Amino acid sequence: MSVSPEEFLQLGAIGATLPVQKISVVNGVEEKNWHRAEVLSIRNEGTDKIEFYVHYESFNKRLDEWVALSALDLSQVEFARPVKKPTGSKGAAGQQVPSPGPTPVLPPPTTPSGNPASLVEGSGSGAIAGVHAPSTPIPKSVPQKRKRLDDSSGTPGESSAMEGVVDGGSSAAGTPAPEGAGGADGEETFSKEKELEKLRVGGSMTQCLTEVARLKNIHKIVMGKFEVDTWYFSPYPEEYTQQPRIYICEFCLEAVGTPRQFERHRAKCQLRHPPGNEIYRDEASRISFYEIDGKRQRSYCRNLCLLSKLFLDHKTLYYDVEPFLFYIMTSSDETGHHLLGYFSKEKQSSEEYNVACILTLPQFQRMGYGKLLIQFSYELSKIEKKTGSPEKPLSDLGLLSYRSYWADVILEKLYEYQGEVSIQELSEITSITTDDIMHTLQALDLIKYYGSQYVLCLSKNNIAHHEKNMAKNKTRIDPARLDWIPPKFTPSQLRYGY
Repeated sequence: MSVSPEEFLQLGAIGATLPVQKISVVNGVEEKNWHRAEVLSIRNEGTDKIEFYVHYESFNKRLDEWVALSALDLSQVEFARPVKKPTGSKGAAGQQVPSPGPTPVLPPPTTPSGNPASLVEGSGSGAIAGVHAPSTPIPKSVPQKRKRLDDSSGTPGESSAMEGVVDGGSSAAGTPAPEGAGGADGEETFSKEKELEKLRVGGSMTQCLTEVARLKNIHKIVMGKFEVDTWYFSPYPEEYTQQPRIYICEFCLEAVGTPRQFERHRAKCQLRHPPGNEIYRDEASRISFYEIDGKRQRSYCRNLCLLSKLFLDHKTLYYDVEPFLFYIMTSSDETGHHLLGYFSKEKQSSEEYNVACILTLPQFQRMGYGKLLIQFSYELSKIEKKTGSPEKPLSDLGLLSYRSYWADVILEKLYEYQGEVSIQELSEITSITTDDIMHTLQALDLIKYYGSQYVLCLSKNNIAHHEKNMAKNKTRIDPARLDWIPPKFTPSQLRYGY
């Protein structure tokens, strides 16, 4: 359908799909391509400048953005299907009795300033200042990422990151409702299997309605010498959402809204490294790891979670940091120790996870730091004499990193090993769980049936891949430089005042 701009707004732009011109930079060259997208929100409506927040179909949610009216192709618009009015039926006395109809879909909530906002998970004072929830309650079937949220929680990624990273990353999953179970209105509930399938085919980590409704509120951050485009929503104070970019101190992670405020903060901030215990240092690569207790350094850890949520779609833990330990990876120079990434883990995990959330900051991705974080988490598991696995589900980038790490480690052990080895022995050597090893072996097609039994067999392609991988000059964790004793917590230390 071809419409004019006025008709497009009058007929209901929100929910409409149409081609949108997306500008991307590839190898320093600006490219303009048309992709079909769905309009999620409008801002500055009624003024000379109207912008539309769009989600590109078959693209990850991190690419959602505000675009001008000129970027829309109004000649190929498909409007959302209108909600039909309920049809009535005659009662016994001849009166019109309305029949039950579909619940109307409410538009996304807005802040008092007119900017779009969305619901945040949790309760109490954790919501963004000025955001009002709609009158309809959130369906009980929407799963929560964290089981423990106090009255001050609810918004930060991270994720798990956070890592982020997810982090994660970075940024823990709650228990989903049984598949096929319905709510009070018989509506379909969410299940982990369906969520993972949507992740595989849809490109976005989170598919539940309350998460999709969240619009990216911070567009750029300035951190050190880098200006970084953000990916997802993070509940920083509302005044920051009015700024074109926010400034984050790379040592204490405090955020401010203007360059003048940032200069004043840097003049007062005395931190030059994360406020924790340095448990690893490699002088050659200048990489260090710090261990931070979320109960002792609440402010720093909450700032870290707010930062990681900008890059983790699935992270919903922001303020409830006390049950976690954070392991911060830094790179040092003459000015101090600069944050590269981090992962968090529960002080007491009922399912023996060794990572809750993991994230490598975007400006340091594709440099091998993600695998360093993963390797470090498994080195800690080896000292604890446990097998470990990251908390599921992983983000899309986190899943790729873990699969690559598992494949590299397993191929290395099989390449070096002489004689017979079982999957259980591989698990004890690497601290990778047997389930993760089995999935990796199946993905690499290493399990063969020979002589009435299953055997592990390296193909020529596997050997060539491993030799090529080993030829690269990679930075790796040296266990001899790790000075760490597994912390032990008493029952009273694991109570957090709930």
